[in-house]
Formats: sequence, C-alpha cells, structure tokens
Amino acid sequence: MDIKECVAVITGGASGLGEATVRHVAARGGKAVILDLAKGRGEELADELGRNVVYCHTDVTCEEQVTAALNKAQTEFGSFNTVINCAGIVIGRKVLGKKGVHDLESFSKVIQVNLIGSFNVVRLAAERLAKNEPNEEQERGVIINTASVAAFEGQVGQAAYSASKGGIVGMTLPLAREFASAGIRVMAIAPGLFYTPMFETLPEEARDSLGRTVPFPSRLGKPSEFAKMVESILENTMLNGEIIRLDGAIRMQPY
Repeated sequence: MDIKECVAVITGGASGLGEATVRHVAARGGKAVILDLAKGRGEELADELGRNVVYCHTDVTCEEQVTAALNKAQTEFGSFNTVINCAGIVIGRKVLGKKGVHDLESFSKVIQVNLIGSFNVVRLAAERLAKNEPNEEQERGVIINTASVAAFEGQVGQAAYSASKGGIVGMTLPLAREFASAGIRVMAIAPGLFYTPMFETLPEEARDSLGRTVPFPSRLGKPSEFAKMVESILENTMLNGEIIRLDGAIRMQPY
C-alpha cells in the first residue's frame, strides 16, 4: 500500500509513537484519525496538521467509543484501510515488593488497555476493512500493533507490561492467518528504548545513560524511526504475521 493512499486510524495518536506516526502519514500525503483520551492535545494536533487529520476522543477499551471513532473515520474520509495501535500504559511493580504483593487492579488495567484495548480496536475495525475494495495486490487493509522488547526480555517489575505486550506478540500470527482470506495484513512492531513521554520525566543524564545501553546506535530511539517502520510495513505487501524488533540490537537485562 502506498502511504499516499493510507487512511489510518491511529490509537494513542496524540503523543509519543502515535503522534509521530500521525505526523508521518500526514506529511506523506495520507490521512489519519487520532483516537486518544488527551482531548486538548488531540484537537491541537489535528488543527495543526490540517484537514487530512481529525481527532476523536476515544477510550480503546470502550466498544461504543471505538465504534463512534470508526464511524467518524468513515464519515470524514469515506473509508479507512489502516489501523495502527499505539495506545498503551506502563507500570513498574514487583510481585513481591517492599510494600506488599502486586495489586490485581493495576495488573488488570495494564492488560485491559494494552492488550484488550488493542484487540477491541482490531476486531471492530477488521469487520469494516474486510468490506473495502481491494487494491491491485488484492489488499483491503493493514493492521499494525505495538508490542515491545519487554515481550521477550521483561525486566524485574514488568510482569504486567510484559504480559500485555506478550499477548500482542501471541495474537499477531493467528490474526494474520485468519484475515488472509480478506486481504488484511497484520503486523507488530516491538520497539526497544524510545524517547517517548515516559522518558521525559527523567534527567537528561539518566536518558543518556539508558541510551548507552543500546549497542548501535547508542541512544534512545526516535519516534520518527517508529513511524518510518510503519511506512515500510505499509509499502511491503509481503510483510505479514511477523513481529519486527526495532531496538538497535538491545537485549534487556533483568534490572
């Protein structure tokens, strides 16, 4: 799929990796619908980028809100052919910590947003993607979910986050196999250490130290590099059912 033909529904599109992807799609001539809870930032970004980008206040775990957002995408642009799930949350908590055992509520919330929220968007969007007219490659749509290297090398304190991202990895191939007959590709990107809002609270020295743990390039990843990977996936039809690590060859240590 040429990115100029891309009409993308992007969750978590008001900041971080999602925002970079929205900007990249718009800059390359595509269209984007931002699904995010950050209303002020989402509207500001849509206003900045112009008529090819719209915002819809959306909780990805809510069927009604996701349905409304997909309706808006079709109302604004006629149809959509791409789904990019970037919405997610992270916590760091040991199961047996100094303040007691890991609470079930926060574990459940991470799974609910990162994994179930992504699946909620996928299941509701896939029904509509399957009704698109196929392009010359007989492709009707592309779905890209965001995993993490934590799915493979989760660190101490990342039980909830790693489990949620491991779920993204685990559902990639079965979804790709199921949707193949409809001409819908399913991929996942597993970023390493990327400079996102999660790192903005850290001192510059701490960010630089983390960046030096990446073999090459020895720095934090740029959200724009994630967006470029999205473009590569869109434009290479043979990429399907796979998880691409985007991590500078890092392998996370226990701590």
